[in-house]
Amino acid sequence: MKQTYFASFILLILFGACQTPEQQESTTPLTNYVDPFIGTGGHGHVFPGATTPFGMVQLSPVNGVEGWDWVSGYHTSSTELSGFAHMCLSGTGIGDLGDIMVLPTTKTIVPNADTKGKNLLDDYKSPYTKTNEVASPGYFKTLLDDTGIQVELTASPRVGFHKYTFSKDEEAMVVIDLGYAINWDAPVETYITQISDTKFTGYRKSKGWSEEQWVYFTLESNLPVKQFKVVEQGVTKNSGTAKGVYVQGLLSFDAKTNEPLLLKVGLSSASLEGSELSINNEIPHWDFNKQRKAASQLWEDQLGKINVETNEEDVKTIFYTALYHSMIAPTMHSDLKQEYKGLDGKVNVANGFDRYTVFSLWDTFRANHPLFTMIHEDKVSDFIHSFMAIYREGGLLPVWELVGSETNCMIGYHSIPVILDAWQKGIIKDIDGKELLDAMVKSAMQDKGGLKPLREYCYIPAELENESVSKALEYAYDDWCIAEMAKSLGEDEIYNTFIERAAFYKNHFDASTGFMRGKHPNGKWKENFNPLFSSHRDDEYTEGNAWQYSWFVPHDIQGLIELHGGNDAFVQKLDSLFIIDEGVKGEHASPDISGLIGQYAHGNEPSHHVAYMYNYVGKQWKSAEKANEIMRTMYTTEVDGLCGNEDCGQMSAWYVLSSMGFYPVNPADGNYSIGTPLVDKAEIKMGNGKTFNIIAENNSKSNIYVQSATLNGVELNQSWFSHADMLEGGTLKLVMGAQANTSWGGNNLPPSMSK
Repeated sequence: MKQTYFASFILLILFGACQTPEQQESTTPLTNYVDPFIGTGGHGHVFPGATTPFGMVQLSPVNGVEGWDWVSGYHTSSTELSGFAHMCLSGTGIGDLGDIMVLPTTKTIVPNADTKGKNLLDDYKSPYTKTNEVASPGYFKTLLDDTGIQVELTASPRVGFHKYTFSKDEEAMVVIDLGYAINWDAPVETYITQISDTKFTGYRKSKGWSEEQWVYFTLESNLPVKQFKVVEQGVTKNSGTAKGVYVQGLLSFDAKTNEPLLLKVGLSSASLEGSELSINNEIPHWDFNKQRKAASQLWEDQLGKINVETNEEDVKTIFYTALYHSMIAPTMHSDLKQEYKGLDGKVNVANGFDRYTVFSLWDTFRANHPLFTMIHEDKVSDFIHSFMAIYREGGLLPVWELVGSETNCMIGYHSIPVILDAWQKGIIKDIDGKELLDAMVKSAMQDKGGLKPLREYCYIPAELENESVSKALEYAYDDWCIAEMAKSLGEDEIYNTFIERAAFYKNHFDASTGFMRGKHPNGKWKENFNPLFSSHRDDEYTEGNAWQYSWFVPHDIQGLIELHGGNDAFVQKLDSLFIIDEGVKGEHASPDISGLIGQYAHGNEPSHHVAYMYNYVGKQWKSAEKANEIMRTMYTTEVDGLCGNEDCGQMSAWYVLSSMGFYPVNPADGNYSIGTPLVDKAEIKMGNGKTFNIIAENNSKSNIYVQSATLNGVELNQSWFSHADMLEGGTLKLVMGAQANTSWGGNNLPPSMSK
């Protein structure tokens, strides 16, 4: 046998030596190129823990620190852990979740009655060393320095799987802290009970950014519990059950065992039965490594929907980490009974679809959802069904829906472009278009958020609504989407109403300054205008200033060009955006304004389409320059490798699409503007089974300019292509060079409402 193993080993070495670099690259798992720690530093706000694509469970370490940079529960600057939570947010600007906190320990737990049991785990924080942390898709490992416990975590979509290896001959204990409250979130009612010496169930109901969240859990252990105690409002009891605001469970195990302690924690937003069903169906075994491999394979399958080739290892790492981050949210909300907690405060059933949640739509409508239409058609259908379930339960389409509650965070009604995009691309096949349109119109005809004065004045007076300019611009775009939906259904009256509203952006444009500005009700411009000024408290702009928001007319860039006085004036102003050397002004400027190139702010979403606007004046080479600069300077392989909040996939989706060479400037018109590819080749496996290839010939760090292009062998001298082209399959070939070809891309400019 030894000789057989040795011979096989030699053959493997010889086979590897004979492989070309391309063959060796193709055998490397794509998960090897994912680094979940990218974005855990700076202001990226991502978590490094174990999750599956779009899974309900995000099992991740929690530092127990209040603050903006800990909204995911974790930041790389911390060196202590309070425990491991089963639900975490990825890259948001507001904190919540951190639900079902668990910490293994060998310490004696003595609750503090003075605190009534709130955040018990913070009294037992464990230091850890960064070099002992390991993270890959579906897996996380660390060592708790003070207790010597090695922690390994993996997951299925609805189950968190823990493996604890104890090194000291002391009593092994697991603390389940249901009363843990941090970053806007606080428990309302928590409950735990013992079912057997290896099974426990309970729930946590809380209020925070999500006004009403429910999470039910079932916890099973591979070893029997020697003793179970509960802590209720800071008082330890020997009872096998407890209910209150701050409840903990203390599970003690035999210290003499040499076996690792394994825990499975199944979740449901609807019931205890649903949480137990999660375990029984998703991880019925106790083989941790088997589940780790299964989670990794789920990621490998999803990452494999886009295969890229490049000689730059850093680019490949950034690309696949970005693709990974783009698939963390939205997250599963329905359990295996298809039940979920709805906006109506009831347990509802998702008939014929999976209900999803965590819809950060102000961010993700721009690039992440268009990316989903390419490689996740099945998910897109479920997302739209989820939108309509939210509409039926709460009366409106989602704005920023979080685990069964509408937060109404951010501005606009950006579920509408997501619906239109899916509708126009033929993905929605089993929802009546008239019902979709009715839901859209209802969102647009509200009286709140400045919509009532918008209908009266055809702009939003600054005195009548905070963030008036940003809201008016984003409503104009969403209203264009409603008009297009109405047009597709032959609803002429609705079309006429909303195509008129889509042009209201013009009423905020001041030709004398070239900026979108705030107005008084009498039609005069607001005084003391400074385009550099930003205030997170009281301003005409949302998380930005006039320099950044004056470009948000993605549906009618031709109309914006005309407002500036033509191509030359538009280009001069757009050039100025990237080179102005003054900083943002204002004592209370939004911290979201980051990743600055001049006044272009890549760290926040309103700027994300701007680099590609040069295509609309026939200067594609300038779009290539700007896109290349952003990709090369705003994304790295370091822990602070994101220049702003990751925002549930949007920051990453921008990179995924841009590095392949294109971007959806108007996220709902089904067209993509060409920039400059970082990768040499991209193979996109479309949701309809076809494959669309992008080949960058002569590509290099210096060859960033498109010299010529062909689409399926036919010359392409326009700087855009369509989603319909992609659905046909085939190849877009871009010939690259070091000098700008100023004549390429000037024919047949991208569509605009005014064109």
